[in-house]
Amino acid sequence: MFDARAFMTAVAAQDAAVLKDFFADDATINWHDSNESFNVNEYIRANCEYPGDWQADVVRMELSGNTPIFVAKVYDTEGFAVYVTSFVTLDAGSKIVRLDEYFADIGEPPQWRKEMRIGRAVGKD
Repeated sequence: MFDARAFMTAVAAQDAAVLKDFFADDATINWHDSNESFNVNEYIRANCEYPGDWQADVVRMELSGNTPIFVAKVYDTEGFAVYVTSFVTLDAGSKIVRLDEYFADIGEPPQWRKEMRIGRAVGKD
């Protein structure tokens, strides 16, 4: 079965050899927020040549049929952080044949909404 934590550890470590093992040779990877589609080698290059030192923590994992869906917090040592939501399509051998990822910045509510004095931090009931 697919191991999201091991996958994200390889992503954060920018470990090309380990990442390649997760994918079928003809896999497609889509980053919808930037409208980019990659083959496996392009994805590994984009990930492994991305500057900085990274960490990644899987914060939620769900299974919809045989489709793993997970959310991870990806962050660097300089204070940059995003959430990535990943939808994983696997072949019969548990290799990724399609990976659809959606990135969201982690930050503060906009000032106009703060001025409304509504809502609260997630998990702060």
